[in-house]
Amino acid sequence: MRAAVLQLSSQGMSSTKLYNYIRIANKKGVKLLLLGEYILNPFFKEIQSMSLSMIKEQATHQIKILKELSSTYNMTIVAPIIIVKKKNLYKTIAKFAPASTSYYEQQILINYTHWNEEKFFANELKPLQTPLVFKIDGFKFGVISGFELHFDEIFQKLQNKNIDCLLVPSVSTFDSYDRWKALITTRAFTHNYYILRANRIGEYQEKDFKWHFYGDSILVSPNGELLTHLGNKEELMIVDMSHSDVVSSRRTWGFKEAINKRSLL
Repeated sequence: MRAAVLQLSSQGMSSTKLYNYIRIANKKGVKLLLLGEYILNPFFKEIQSMSLSMIKEQATHQIKILKELSSTYNMTIVAPIIIVKKKNLYKTIAKFAPASTSYYEQQILINYTHWNEEKFFANELKPLQTPLVFKIDGFKFGVISGFELHFDEIFQKLQNKNIDCLLVPSVSTFDSYDRWKALITTRAFTHNYYILRANRIGEYQEKDFKWHFYGDSILVSPNGELLTHLGNKEELMIVDMSHSDVVSSRRTWGFKEAINKRSLL
């Protein structure tokens, strides 16, 4: 399976870079393209001061463009996007496939004093459900948000889905570089599947404080090995993944088998 991460800053209403990079990815045989959080929309702090009509206009425009690009280039595009329903804002991850579009409503949102998405967005607080899972040419993907990567309960919902790769769009900032890399490599190893993480780049100035989004989009193997990563610049990262490597890793380590034995007792 050939996939790609497009590492960008917020694009707002602009679609030029999306067009250009998707054409390049298509020529390289990419089947799936992943974007980071707050690329199709401005960063959370900026959205808080925007009107509903502007947010809706941006989302409608970007959804239309990505549907067209997915259909034209026969490529699945996974991208976080803020949508408006009945005057409420919802934080979602959209999957634009050539013949259909589906949305995963983020289940666990950041709720810190300085960054409270849970309070701002209308995402329903309810028992956890299985995240979005889908196949491309027999290769199975799961999708969660970056913040949801921290919760064991989310991974329990994916336990029996036999995914090959977990897609994780994120918006990591501050001094979290090493912590995120350790978390992703550990999750990939203990669950024996690829994790493809897309992080955004750019900056947001809040009074005298600057939020710096450092990139470092990465691919980690089912054995927990860091296979490739980007720096802190605008880039397209193309990666190849193998279902047979996932199967081999699970057989070698036997983590899933150990749990399955005990579930029958």
